[in-house]
Amino acid sequence: MDSAGEDAARILREIESLKDTKTDIERKISALEAQLREIYSKDDTFSNGSLPSISSNSDSGLAHGLSPDMIYRYSRHLLLPSFGVQGQSSLLKSSILVIGAGGLGSPALLYLAACGVGRIGIVDHDVVELNNLHRQIIHTEAYIGQSKVESAAAACRSINSTIEIVEHKEAFRTSNALEILSKYDIVIDATDNVPSRYMINDCCIVLGKPLVSGAALGLEGQLTVYNYNGGPCYRCLFPTPPPTTACQRCSDSGVLGVVPGIIGCLQALEAIKIASAVGEPLSGRMLLFDALSARIRIVKLRGRSSQCEVCGENAAFTGKQFRDFDYEKFTQSPLSTSPLKLNLLPTDSRISSKEYNERLVNGEAHILVDVRPAHHFKIVSLPNSVNIPLSSLEARLPEISSALNEEECKGKDSGSSAHLYVICRRGNDSQRAVQYLHKMGFTSARDIMGGLESWSHDVDPSFPTY
Repeated sequence: MDSAGEDAARILREIESLKDTKTDIERKISALEAQLREIYSKDDTFSNGSLPSISSNSDSGLAHGLSPDMIYRYSRHLLLPSFGVQGQSSLLKSSILVIGAGGLGSPALLYLAACGVGRIGIVDHDVVELNNLHRQIIHTEAYIGQSKVESAAAACRSINSTIEIVEHKEAFRTSNALEILSKYDIVIDATDNVPSRYMINDCCIVLGKPLVSGAALGLEGQLTVYNYNGGPCYRCLFPTPPPTTACQRCSDSGVLGVVPGIIGCLQALEAIKIASAVGEPLSGRMLLFDALSARIRIVKLRGRSSQCEVCGENAAFTGKQFRDFDYEKFTQSPLSTSPLKLNLLPTDSRISSKEYNERLVNGEAHILVDVRPAHHFKIVSLPNSVNIPLSSLEARLPEISSALNEEECKGKDSGSSAHLYVICRRGNDSQRAVQYLHKMGFTSARDIMGGLESWSHDVDPSFPTY
């Protein structure tokens, strides 16, 4: 290795060592802060859950109870005539639960911590991944592979050590939802799947909590407040879940990182308005954001439905009913954040990525059709694969027939017919494609199980995933 290479390797080792040291320091700081909160929570002087500042003066004699440090920290809030001392005091006494520490939860948590919400709860069971960081700005590279809740809590405490951060490192489920949510005044839904939306909504109805709900996908976002001041709940607007084909996640469809950032900030704003009783929250109205046109629209929603099964006039939705309700069955969608895995084909219509690689190495005559959309194909693809998106498969069947005939002509000497293999990103659309191809007479079509993700995992670890 030349001198430049050795220097680069040394610097990389030093960076990794410093990152490890930084992580250890942040953990120690969090642990010490937790111990300090526990000490002061036993003293009635600090019953609001805030940590005293070294220079704070509890005997300042100010009627509003804000310490000199608080006045200085929140001075720009206090200068607002419409917010002022009363609004800030209300924030310091409030508690807000953020469910999800991802793209929406990240900016919401940072601003809630910075503005002085007295107690913030964070619920998430996931870990930080590299592909989170373009939008989940509360996390850093040093926390990759570690708990999102720990990462988010450390970031919030680094901004404001005087507030209480409660970590719920667990999945939000019917078995624990009522217990967790009952400890907070306001709830922010920062999840990205339909069953969670129904579950969080219903839990808020049972406990009478206002719900700030946001969503972001692609280049669009939306925001509203449910179950507040007589306004509708989520079920009032969507009594029947949308079809699973209409439910997309950013892991499948993508999202421009700043879009959930904008919606998350607005979720924090709505929660602050409710907590401080300043301003008019979006109850009964929905904000729609279009990033490309830089357009924001506010639309009026239907009022609370008297026929709603959860909040309607004759509804009797209890805690027991909530705990027994199967939200995955109701929505036909999984609560899990892991990608959907379909199983549509019999075993003899599928092969593993390892098996396909063996046939490739042996020189088997075949055609490999990649049925991902064209913009996916441009990201990365296997050599010699043909991109025929699933949506255009029917129109391009003659192209497949022609390609198979050409391969068979090349392989005449071997006496074997050409095979047809189909691949996609994760092995779902490829199964749908093979089903259709079989119906159209392409009986040799085989699905490559797990798609390109399986290829990267089982055959070529250097192959990019996305």
